[in-house]
Amino acid sequence: MTTIRRFCCNDLLRFAPVNFDHLTETFNMSFYMTYLARWPDYFHVAEGPGNRIMGYIMGKVEGQGESWHGHVTAVTVASEYRRQQLAKKLMHLLEDISEKYLVETTATSPMASGMLGTHYCNDAHHDSERITFNEDFLLKLD
Repeated sequence: MTTIRRFCCNDLLRFAPVNFDHLTETFNMSFYMTYLARWPDYFHVAEGPGNRIMGYIMGKVEGQGESWHGHVTAVTVASEYRRQQLAKKLMHLLEDISEKYLVETTATSPMASGMLGTHYCNDAHHDSERITFNEDFLLKLD
């Protein structure tokens, strides 16, 4: 059974096996701590049996004025847990969090009201991509 929960400080000492993969970009501890402190809602971990970390996603909200969007900084899944759509689930979670945050922000800001229902997803390794949400949106994973 997989549990997806918020990343916590203790996870920094336990997620190294996920980062050993050659496809995963790693950062220094202060980088992870900054994300954890500034954007805790955007940092999640997937845990498997025996509290083993299967993967994680970290992101942030960035922008100014009327132009705000969610940014995926890293999403990675340990090789033994791939092909189970775990990364897709983590991405959907981050999108849902971003959409909720942006809707709450725009609902209180008349200047940003035109953003309702629209979300910009910026992946660290790809160009910005505009995604318009509806009830059955599709996520393009590269």
